[in-house]
Amino acid sequence: MKVSYYPGCSLHGTAKEYDQSVKAMSRALGIELKEVEDWSCCGATSAHSTNFKLSVALPARNLMIAEKGEAKEVMVPCAACFNRFKMAQHHLDHDQALKKEVEGIVGQKYTGGLKVKNPIDILYNDIGLDTLAEKVTKKLGGLKPVSYYGCLLVRPPEVCQFENYENPYMLDDILKTLGADVKPWSYKTDCCGGSLTISRTDIVGKLVDKLMTMAREAGANCVVTACPVCMTNLDARASENLRLPVFYFTELVALALGLQGTSTWFKLHNVDPVPLVSSLGLV
Repeated sequence: MKVSYYPGCSLHGTAKEYDQSVKAMSRALGIELKEVEDWSCCGATSAHSTNFKLSVALPARNLMIAEKGEAKEVMVPCAACFNRFKMAQHHLDHDQALKKEVEGIVGQKYTGGLKVKNPIDILYNDIGLDTLAEKVTKKLGGLKPVSYYGCLLVRPPEVCQFENYENPYMLDDILKTLGADVKPWSYKTDCCGGSLTISRTDIVGKLVDKLMTMAREAGANCVVTACPVCMTNLDARASENLRLPVFYFTELVALALGLQGTSTWFKLHNVDPVPLVSSLGLV
């Protein structure tokens, strides 16, 4: 399976472990990633609040480049980038005048023939849980995660079209396939504060503490996400007495598949997950 790959800025910086674990998971599952040539920032998280046309043109440029490749799908791991890609597609598909103007700005044509997907979607729908289950060499027994999707993968629902926007299930089912005891909770799409972590750390702290409190009440011993912004907030902004290990879901897929790299990735976390996984005999 060949897929275009847009890492975005975070995965080449603060979320290197996400990038590396996505690539390791993809290799193990037969997903051939072709990084979008000469990709550029998609404008997340600020472009849409400063300049509307810029917020469409930035992701549109990357889409136009990716459309020239062989793959019919582009994997966008970062939830913020995924949201901007989907939003750009939505505007370009529904506003012909804007489409023509953006094509003039970028200097390329937009065909709209590319599917934008998050790796959760690709793993669940393209690879399938049965194939994933066959590859598992180490069941994640004793791991009790809650799945945290955040806002940007699921909203607005008419744009993102990410299964059930109120109670998404794909990440839960992936983690169950890995052998984890996934805990149900009603906060999987609540906001963590996003990029307010820079300007209003106090607000983000309150939101994250609420999420961690409810995760603990649900019986979780860790939180699993697919968003670098959420990861940063959950991993760094919780009060000390509420902290839980936070994982990118791809790290846990790699762990369950017995792939190399987890020990390196875990060192990049703020809350050290090694005591938890070691206590469960997973490393």
